[in-house]
Amino acid sequence: MKILILGNLGYIGPLVARELAQKHPDATLHGFDNAYFAHCLTGATTVPERFLRKQMYGDVRNVTADMLKGYDAVVQLAAVSNDPMGNRFAAVTTDINQRSTVSIARAAAQAGVRNFVFASSCSIYGVAEGAPRTENDPTAPMTAYAKSKIGAEQELETIDTDMVITCLRFATACGMSDRLRLDLVLNDFVACALSDGRITVLSDGSPWRPLIDVADMARAIDWAAHRPADNGGRFLRVNTGNDERNHQVRDLANAVAQAVPGTSVSINTDAPVDSRSYKVDFSLFRELAPDHQPQVTLDMSIERLIAGLKRMNFNDSQFRSSPLMRLHVLQGHIEEGRLSEDLTWQQA
Repeated sequence: MKILILGNLGYIGPLVARELAQKHPDATLHGFDNAYFAHCLTGATTVPERFLRKQMYGDVRNVTADMLKGYDAVVQLAAVSNDPMGNRFAAVTTDINQRSTVSIARAAAQAGVRNFVFASSCSIYGVAEGAPRTENDPTAPMTAYAKSKIGAEQELETIDTDMVITCLRFATACGMSDRLRLDLVLNDFVACALSDGRITVLSDGSPWRPLIDVADMARAIDWAAHRPADNGGRFLRVNTGNDERNHQVRDLANAVAQAVPGTSVSINTDAPVDSRSYKVDFSLFRELAPDHQPQVTLDMSIERLIAGLKRMNFNDSQFRSSPLMRLHVLQGHIEEGRLSEDLTWQQA
């Protein structure tokens, strides 16, 4: 089997490459990435792309059907990947996350690709009170990032093809990676605990977030890349995570404080209502992918983050202004003239 991972040089990609290589040693794995974050290695003793047969560089906005010929599966991870970046680069977020995803899927279908995997997001549920949200419930995207994800899903569903398309609506990512990000709620809390001994929750702590460790995201992607049409249908959107990892933000902060003795937790009880709060029902994923269910508990994610950050000798209490925040990496490229405002590399 031959698999192409688009956007593999980010936070999730190193885990996906490792998972696919270990589970399918005879598979041919290629990566394709614009390399915005290729240099953002965090404590890795070897380059994670060692699991790939080939690493290619380029902009996903320029992917054509000819480039996809011969692949059995295409995994689309490439994205402007969170709300702060989406707010700063709203038009580019739509262009890359939505338009390019749909264009690539159409090209993949034309090239004869069998499986197309899209990394979508549970953030599309926005503010969702009441029962956990299922795939059939209304969505309420609040940000450019979330709107681009649901927009891509809706267009992918209209493609007339025999190609199996899977939209994995991932819970909020967390956990250790060879290209760690700290602009994620649990990762942020662990970094605060280790560097400052204090976690400040900017909301009132009540919002709900489902979490999934990056290692479990990789397991789900493995399933989707091999999924036959008779397991869920030719087109599938599926909440990806597990019910036990629906957490309130204050519980995440307290779990980290318990794992890092001496850490204090401050919660802003007067904060306005957070624009994202949702519990998610993951029963469909449990039914369709029983052998690829999440295995990493909240405590395990925290332990791995603590170990990884200590291995990096991390002690930067000002990390929110550091390259460990993806927005600052892009801003640095732009300020140095390496990237344009539409996130296109400039010639030296």
